[in-house]
Amino acid sequence: MNNTHPSYPKDPIISIPNNIPELLNKNPSKQFTIAAMPAYNEEKYIAKTIINARKYVDKVLVVDDYSSDSTNEIATALGAIVVRHPENRGYGGALQTIFNKAREVHADKLVILDSDGQHDPQFIPELLKPLDAGYDLVIGSRFLSTDEKGIPSYRIVGMKVLDTATKFAGEINISDSQSGFRAYGKKAIECIKVSGNGMSAGSEILLQIKDHDLRFTEVPIKVRYDLEDTSSQNPVIHGVSVLNAIVGMLGYRRPLLSFGIPGICITAIGIIAGSWAFSAYYTNHMLPFGPTFLSGIAIMAGLLLITTALILNSLVQIVKMERGS
Repeated sequence: MNNTHPSYPKDPIISIPNNIPELLNKNPSKQFTIAAMPAYNEEKYIAKTIINARKYVDKVLVVDDYSSDSTNEIATALGAIVVRHPENRGYGGALQTIFNKAREVHADKLVILDSDGQHDPQFIPELLKPLDAGYDLVIGSRFLSTDEKGIPSYRIVGMKVLDTATKFAGEINISDSQSGFRAYGKKAIECIKVSGNGMSAGSEILLQIKDHDLRFTEVPIKVRYDLEDTSSQNPVIHGVSVLNAIVGMLGYRRPLLSFGIPGICITAIGIIAGSWAFSAYYTNHMLPFGPTFLSGIAIMAGLLLITTALILNSLVQIVKMERGS
């Protein structure tokens, strides 16, 4: 494999077949559906994914995230809309491009799936169906399937931790928050904005559900884990980075929960330790150093967290009001 990256311009280049405007003008009442997939060195599986996906959509969009293999050439030869990044921007950067291009070509429905063969395009109709029933976002859930045997145990544990963190941060109940196989309706396409470049972008999107009053649902899917070279990042590192990003978003979105509650708990520990220290002083006429020191540090740290929570909550409310005005 040639590891030398081609020289690209600084801005992404998009190759849109000429028949897209023609398709939109010819059938203005027809809903234009796109299947989009981020791709980074996916020459092994991308051809099969594109061929199977285009059976169910009008066009396939591939975001080539600075691949050094033949990903771009294969996608172009198969007639996909191809966007090439001039540098590797990560999963979040690919999602930013996908939503931007979906808006540019006035897509009514957007399905996003992985290009590495793990997601089976035959589930695309199942994800699109709820959009016709009025839902704005449909998530393909691995945990609603009757067959979960193929999911490695360590992945299940990690995903459940991230599901719980996403639930607290976004106040939403989703069984598979880390699923990358999703469908978006017109409203979701227009209002969802991705800011991060990392793998936490999927969670960032879910946290916008309540902000934009989006209706969402989940449908069962199956994911293959028996394929080689389907992940470019260690799953532990991936999970920790996503969790770190979610905690950061939680601190912004719910500061009273993320700072205030720990602050109250730490302050309570300080008060308990201080009470014990004073009790020992009245009994032995000696102030124990350890509990006294712990009490002082805990009370100061706890009050600092509580104050931080109140200040951040006020700032968040101000920002929300300015955005709404």
